[in-house]
Amino acid sequence: MNSRPGPMNIGQFAERTGLSAHTLRYYEKIGLLRHIARDASGIRIFTERDLEWVGFIKRLKDTGMPLDDILVYADLREAGETTLAARRALLEQHAQALQARLDRDRANLAALERKIAWYKRQMDA
Repeated sequence: MNSRPGPMNIGQFAERTGLSAHTLRYYEKIGLLRHIARDASGIRIFTERDLEWVGFIKRLKDTGMPLDDILVYADLREAGETTLAARRALLEQHAQALQARLDRDRANLAALERKIAWYKRQMDA
């Protein structure tokens, strides 16, 4: 028995991705989702490959990549193998920005923890 689901309509796809049907239609409109098949009635049919791509889009968004940069990545992806270096560079640049943000967040967390410890000492005294 195959554990991988077959083609999905937009409702099923929305449920699997955790995105609303409205967001998925918007992503298609702006070019993040491309080549979405349609059945004879014009209903969108999503595949496992679309699911993987949306998962990657969500990861980029969750890590703070602006939608405009994700669109640039999507354009490069669409252009094919000749853009591997450009895609890598875009992801490396984003990873550096993410690392800087993590470093800043760690420093801020440490400062908060020091302040919380100070309050605990004051209250225990």
